[in-house]
Amino acid sequence: MEYPPFVLGHSRFDQTKFSGRLRHLLDITDPRTLFTSKAQLKECVTLLDDFKNERVPEGTTDKQLWEAQKVKQSIIHPDTGKQIFMPFRMSGYVPFGTPIVVGMLLPNLTFNQMIFWQWLNQSHNACFNYSNRNATKPTPTSKFVMGYLGAVTSAISIAVGLSKLIKKANKFSPATKMFIQRFVPFPAVASANVCNVLLMRNNELTEGIEVMDKNYNVVGTSKVAAKKAVLSTAGTRIVLPAPILIIPPIVMSLLEKTRFLQRNPRYHIVFNAIACTLSFGFALPATIALFPQYAKIARKDLEPEIQAATTEDILIFNKGL
Repeated sequence: MEYPPFVLGHSRFDQTKFSGRLRHLLDITDPRTLFTSKAQLKECVTLLDDFKNERVPEGTTDKQLWEAQKVKQSIIHPDTGKQIFMPFRMSGYVPFGTPIVVGMLLPNLTFNQMIFWQWLNQSHNACFNYSNRNATKPTPTSKFVMGYLGAVTSAISIAVGLSKLIKKANKFSPATKMFIQRFVPFPAVASANVCNVLLMRNNELTEGIEVMDKNYNVVGTSKVAAKKAVLSTAGTRIVLPAPILIIPPIVMSLLEKTRFLQRNPRYHIVFNAIACTLSFGFALPATIALFPQYAKIARKDLEPEIQAATTEDILIFNKGL
C-alpha cells in the first residue's frame, strides 16, 4: 500500500528491507519541504497533535497524516522542538551541499583552493551534525568543537599531502596525475568522517548505549554494544562519501573526451554540477540505505548484568549512521 495506516513516529516504509530504507531516505531528503510556509507547518503540527490526542478531524486520510509527519520531521528537531536552520536540514543537505562538492571536484585546484573547499565542507558537515544531533542527553559543546577541529585537520592534511605526493610522482604522465588528483577528496573526507565519529562519540565508549529486545524495550546499557556501534559507524562513514566523490570524477573524465566539451570547455562546470547533483541526490541515499540503523548482538557477548536482565538470545541496538 502506498499509504498504510498511519503510525505516529514511524516510517511508512519497511525499514527491514533495502527498498524501504531507500524510499524512506528519498522521502526525508525531499527538497520540496524547504518551501513549506509557516502556516503550512502550523497546520501539520496541529494535525499531528490532534491525532496524538485522538481528536482527528473527520475525513482526514492516512495520506494527509503521513505527509504532515514528513513536513514536521523535515523542519522541527524531534528533541528540542525548534526549527532547524534550512541549510542544515536533511532536505537541505543536497541543495546546499552540492555546490561544495562541485568545488572540491574542480580540476587543477591550487593548495589554497583545496584547503578552502575542504574547510567549507567540514564546516557544513559540522553544522549539519550539530543541528541534527541527539539532544535527549546534553552533550558538551567541546565534543562538537573537538570533532570539528579533528575533521578539518585530517581532511586538509590528507588532501594537501596526497596532492603533493601526486605532483612529485615522476612515473606518472601529466594526464595521469590529473586523473588521480580528482580522487583526492574521497580519502580526505572519509578520514575526516572517521575522525569526527571517534571524537564525537567517545563518551559512548565510557558510558555505554542502550540495548533493546525485539520489541524495542530497553534492557540495559552496554559498553560492548557501544564499541560495536562506534566502530560500525566509523566504517559506514568511509563508504558513504564514495558515490559523490568517486562517481562524478569518473563521469567527467569520460565526458571530457567528447568533442562537445573539447570544443566548449566553458560547459565543464555545468556538467560537473549535474553529475554531482545526481550522484548526491540518488547514489548517496542508496548507499546509506545499505546500512540498517539498528544492529543485532548476541546476549552472551554482553555484560553479565544485561544477560541477567533478559532471556532473549539476540538483542538490538541503534548503531547510528
